[in-house]
Amino acid sequence: MTSQARIEDPTKARTPRALADAYVNELAELNPLLSTALGVRPYEDRLPDLSPAGYAAEVELAERTLAALDELDSEDLDELERRCATLLRDRLGVVIEGYGAGDQLREIRNIFGPPQSVRGVFHLMPTGTDEDWAAIGRRMAKVPDAYGSWIKTLDEGRSRSLYAAPRQVRELASLMGEWVSSDWWRDFASNGPADQQESLGEAAAKATEATEALRAYLLDTYLPEAEGTPDAVGAERYRRCAKRIIGADIDPQEAYEWGWGEYLRIRAEMEELAERILPGSTPVEAMRHLDEFGRKVVGVEEARQWLQDMMDEAIRDLDGTHFDIAEPLRKVEAMIAPSGSAAAPYYTRPSMDFSRPGRTWLPTLGRTEFPIYDLISTWYHEGVPGHHLQLAQWVYVAPQLSLFQTSVGSSSGATEGWALYAERLMDELGYLDDEARMGYLDAQMMRAVRVVIDIGMHLELPIPADSPLAPGQTWTPELGEQFFKMHSGRPADFIESEVVRYLGWPGQAISYKLGERVWLEGREAARRAHEERGETFDLKAWHMKALSLGALGLDDLATELARL
Repeated sequence: MTSQARIEDPTKARTPRALADAYVNELAELNPLLSTALGVRPYEDRLPDLSPAGYAAEVELAERTLAALDELDSEDLDELERRCATLLRDRLGVVIEGYGAGDQLREIRNIFGPPQSVRGVFHLMPTGTDEDWAAIGRRMAKVPDAYGSWIKTLDEGRSRSLYAAPRQVRELASLMGEWVSSDWWRDFASNGPADQQESLGEAAAKATEATEALRAYLLDTYLPEAEGTPDAVGAERYRRCAKRIIGADIDPQEAYEWGWGEYLRIRAEMEELAERILPGSTPVEAMRHLDEFGRKVVGVEEARQWLQDMMDEAIRDLDGTHFDIAEPLRKVEAMIAPSGSAAAPYYTRPSMDFSRPGRTWLPTLGRTEFPIYDLISTWYHEGVPGHHLQLAQWVYVAPQLSLFQTSVGSSSGATEGWALYAERLMDELGYLDDEARMGYLDAQMMRAVRVVIDIGMHLELPIPADSPLAPGQTWTPELGEQFFKMHSGRPADFIESEVVRYLGWPGQAISYKLGERVWLEGREAARRAHEERGETFDLKAWHMKALSLGALGLDDLATELARL
């Protein structure tokens, strides 16, 4: 898995990094989705136990590892060990805390939830040999067991009156309906070798039947009991979820007020740029103009290739100037997201041996024409120099750090913050003309609006007095969606999907802007420190040191970035 020795029993580890890797090794045995994501077990054909017993086993491992860490933690640790110990303690702590609150019993959302992760793992599996496809068939045949085990967890939540909001239930059921109507499982299996089509077809039929059964359970059994469950999760649960996702204990009110200030700043920039693009227009009108008359790519495959070329060009331009890009990182693949995905583009990490490269994924939402003004900045975010350069660099330095620090230990604040910083960096470097910059500002606006409406909806805060919409009223999902549409060039179905996402994944939406704030402040603090010492600040060197830190929570990241 890394160059470090594999340790099966965390209690036998002698250092925090060895303990952290032992934890990942054992967690990968409990959760085969992680095993595949890391690429550490050839022909992995298991699916996770998503029942209460499966979750309990993972928490027991976290508790046992934390107890072992208590025995190792001391003031004598060197910098690498200290950083790993801090991260491990924090990440194990939030896992245990969330389990105690029963968060896993109501984990229904429209993106990256348990059933989506089961389906998504098939896109991470190798398909180059007959043995690979045999493993896919065996695993696909186990989808009914995995989905059945998750129903047991939802039933445990029902017994404790812990429900997801009806909006999330209906959205997930709708997505699963798309998987069935598009015959997704059979379509995926049809890519296998001819002599395995009978067994693959049988496995696909089982998976399809299980998908439909889970959908029926959600609509017929779960939803009637969940009716009346509020979308808003409240301050206590929000802060707990945000800490797990961001790696920091935030002050929601401070973040809300700062996010509103960012919204006002970006709105002013967009209004000025809209006047240049289409005199007399609002930003949204200017973006509608670009939708019709701006540059665009026609065709799904053409869009995929255009994105691939864009990332390849970014690697050529940035290597040696602003980054030192190691050879394994030079391969990144643009992909089209499978049908029935949520609306937002996303990135998947490379396997730990780089046999599976990092990949960016474009959901088409049925479109065949793609205005490029809102693609350019997004692919700097998802690909290069965004997620790919950071997360693939982590894989590259894993032998020097630990597997935990470069995979399982990551949190959204550091990763999404870097990706948003990467968008800003490309703007600073002059890569964005007016058309592309409108897309960049639209993306920045989306992230600022996320901070405002995510916190506002879940904590039911009053809308600021200088708002163009409903000043003084309390944020609701309907007002959040309306406000988003007033300020975004994104399609209506994308915005609707986004608002559902925020409500079902409290705290994740704010990680982008709050993370970017830490990266920018860290860069400026490092620059000042160099200047105070009479040294020249080398941005490329800072980038590479920062990207080689591995995972850190936002609080610790701020300190480490300033020291580089």
